[in-house]
Amino acid sequence: MTDQPAHTGNALLLRHPTLVAAHVGIWMAEGDGPPQSLTRGQAIRLAADTPVILLNAPLTASRLGYPALSGLDLLELFAFVRPAQFCVPTARGMARALGLESPVTPEEEALFLQVAAEKLLSEMEDTNWRYKVGAYGSAQALMRLKWPWSTLVAQRLASPRHAERSLFLALPEWEDAPPPPKPRDVRVGEEDVLARLEHLVGKGAEERPQQRDYAEAATFAFQPREMQAAPNVALVEAGTGTGKTLGYLAPASLWAEKSGGSVWVSTFTKALQRQLDTELARLYPDPQLRARKTVVRKGRENYLCLLNLEDAVQGAFTGRAAILAHLTMRWARYTRDGDMIGGDFPGWLTPLFGTTRINALTDRRGECVFAGCPHYRRCFIERATRKTAGADIVIANHALVMVNAARGKAENERLSRIVFDEGHHLFDAADSTFAAHLSGTEGLELRRWLLGPEKSRARGRRRGLEARLSELVLHDDESARLLSDILDKLKDLPAEGWLGRIQEGEPSGPIEKLLGAVRHQVLARAEAKDVGYGVETEIANLLPAVVDAGYEAQQMLDGLATPMGKLEARLLELVEERPEWLDTALRTRIEGTANGLRLRRQTVMAWISLLARLGGAADPEFVDWMALDRVEGREFDVGLHRHWLDPTKPFSGLVMEPAHGVVVTSATLRDKGAIMETDWRVAEQRTGAQHLAMPPKRFSTPSPFNYADAARVFIVTDVKRGDIGQLAGAYKALIQAAGGGVLGLFTAIARLKAVHARIAAPLAERGLPILAQHVDPIDTGTLVDMFRADPVASLLGTDALRDGVDVPGHSLRLVALEGVPWPRPTILHAARRAAFGGSAYDDLVTRARLAQAFGRLIRRAEDRGVFVLLGAAVPSRLLSAFPPEVPVRRCTLLEAVEGTYKFLDGRAPEDLTGLLEPVQQPDALPEPDAAPTISGIFTPGSEGK
Repeated sequence: MTDQPAHTGNALLLRHPTLVAAHVGIWMAEGDGPPQSLTRGQAIRLAADTPVILLNAPLTASRLGYPALSGLDLLELFAFVRPAQFCVPTARGMARALGLESPVTPEEEALFLQVAAEKLLSEMEDTNWRYKVGAYGSAQALMRLKWPWSTLVAQRLASPRHAERSLFLALPEWEDAPPPPKPRDVRVGEEDVLARLEHLVGKGAEERPQQRDYAEAATFAFQPREMQAAPNVALVEAGTGTGKTLGYLAPASLWAEKSGGSVWVSTFTKALQRQLDTELARLYPDPQLRARKTVVRKGRENYLCLLNLEDAVQGAFTGRAAILAHLTMRWARYTRDGDMIGGDFPGWLTPLFGTTRINALTDRRGECVFAGCPHYRRCFIERATRKTAGADIVIANHALVMVNAARGKAENERLSRIVFDEGHHLFDAADSTFAAHLSGTEGLELRRWLLGPEKSRARGRRRGLEARLSELVLHDDESARLLSDILDKLKDLPAEGWLGRIQEGEPSGPIEKLLGAVRHQVLARAEAKDVGYGVETEIANLLPAVVDAGYEAQQMLDGLATPMGKLEARLLELVEERPEWLDTALRTRIEGTANGLRLRRQTVMAWISLLARLGGAADPEFVDWMALDRVEGREFDVGLHRHWLDPTKPFSGLVMEPAHGVVVTSATLRDKGAIMETDWRVAEQRTGAQHLAMPPKRFSTPSPFNYADAARVFIVTDVKRGDIGQLAGAYKALIQAAGGGVLGLFTAIARLKAVHARIAAPLAERGLPILAQHVDPIDTGTLVDMFRADPVASLLGTDALRDGVDVPGHSLRLVALEGVPWPRPTILHAARRAAFGGSAYDDLVTRARLAQAFGRLIRRAEDRGVFVLLGAAVPSRLLSAFPPEVPVRRCTLLEAVEGTYKFLDGRAPEDLTGLLEPVQQPDALPEPDAAPTISGIFTPGSEGK
């Protein structure tokens, strides 16, 4: 880096100081002068008194220990200048995106922010700027909203010669197409599959015999079905590095071409969805052909709702929320598919503006009015749905596939061939999908869907059931009567403020009365150790108040479900009759409303079934319990819960049986335990294959990686359990030994935060930055992007990172677990433990977690890594979770640190003095102190005030 910004032409820009807060210090730069070090108090006053240029305001505020900061956030400017373009939200990430030299130290970063700002602003003056359309209008709107960057942006933008079309008119319209024919019954030959695989891999690629065998095994699922409700199921396990993606895409793409059908490829994580989207470029190199042949599908709640966006920019959003709406308008012009969650929408905008504001721009409550929407023909969701019908490959996720099946969606009839990648997650995905929860939050959501916003809180457009059917009830008296019956029952559903009322003993209506009785019973049976945490209790030996309230609630729900079912039937009847007054737009809206009613009625019927067992015998198919949900002592929900004891039963019946062929694949389908060494029974139990009429085809191939040379496993025996100082010392020593690149996994958020507080600053002083889930105000996906982009950074997180991290290469070279990841002793787990083998079931779940955590480590043949488990008494029967050739060593922390140094660095450390000492809690942050004496900044009337 140079000592001053490369671009100094803009005087107004240079009057804004830059501010960088790091664990090793706080720096600012002003004008052409050198960077200056600030105290915390000086930095806070600087940011409060003048607009400063910074990068990621929430993270900067967090590191200053300040609630919130405002200023000229470079991420917001990037979102305006380069909408729908990826950027890691760090100084180095932005430097890479802009083609600038990366800063190394915080001082250099303070100077870099000025350079990056000028680079982004100058791009708008380029006649070839690809994001010019819509920029001027957005800038004018943002100027009225007093967006901090608006003055600087307006300087660089010329008024367009011709009036630009509104976004809502500029987006292309989708076109209807006739329903595709039934896929032809074709037989896919293995020779053709291997030829397709060779084409996908490319000439000159390294030959992989395991991949060829894998592709042949997966081909079984693409042969004609021989018996009704008996799909051709292939359970294909392949170790990391086999090339599973291309292995199943070869027969899948061949079958789609020959049959005219679609293959749905379902994943559990968004990371794999992105990887699949990339791999499909091998199959369809031409981008236009790929756009026709493939589609990424997610639930409606992932996509931008244009009607919500229009409301937001027309006044429903104010302040910072309105700024977000206009930045989203910029993105919507250039997005590939409108996906706001995991697509090309910048994930780092969520912490900048808040999850609630982002969610308000999507359809999270199923409030879509379908053809009644003025933007229906341009809707991102509808476009993706229609592309699905003609696509060869549909990339989806487990939840969407299962929810569509549960809802009886028409497109589910097209799921004749499915590939479930990350198949080891099917059990958990089915567990979430087919569960029922009668809680205050769920009841309030139902009320909102039926009624729309409460009158006292209503803003903008009302989209309750009455608003959806307002035109219909003018023509059809029966629909009007049934709608009136439904609305009459809504007073008995939980309303706004329900939690406060039941806490005060003043419930309103039978559902709130039930929730109050449930809360009382749960608290009565809680243990002393449960104070502040969520608690649960079995539905057994119930208090009379719970049984009585349950009966009243059941009667009330019965009275709601009946008119809901009748109204659904009446709506479908009208669609069939097609009276003269029913035009196309209204018919489409009625069909959508009928589908919504069916889904909500299914939920209500599940609640009725759950309440019917209060005071009676338990259903052996289900596990029922009551729970009070709390976070750090704050209650946020209470209710009754029902899960299938074996959730693969409904999954098998609703998803697998109707299909003709299913591939279930993963690196860890089987449990290679000490007793069931290579037993496929576990794979069949956890995937639902055991419930099918025909047995599955089984195939397994090991990883081609040389784990004996690539990895080491250390089990550290001398870190005292429960000693935060020792635990922090262990993580600090391991991160130093690896030189960063550590993924640290915790089973408790409290311990993660405690360890982070102790090690973040001392490691940052050594040039080893720490990122932390639940500490840094950054979404998990962005944290992983930041971790992947910085080879000396480390990432601390919880179980969510055990499967969701795909970081090949040098950026991840050590995985550390704070202890054995035993399953939590919940009521649900206890029931399954009793049903599926007792302690052997505990071991099965734990080995699967260890295998997945280890699987993060070696992603490519050239990777090298160390896996460390901090546990004094790790049972030997769990060690089969690791590849058999990996050396496993029980040792002290000192030996693990020495071994890590030697394995990763090729040499033994010279001096470990003081490295292994416990790390104590740092002193509290000092109070804000004297303001800095920085010329011009605090002068009355100066620029930037």
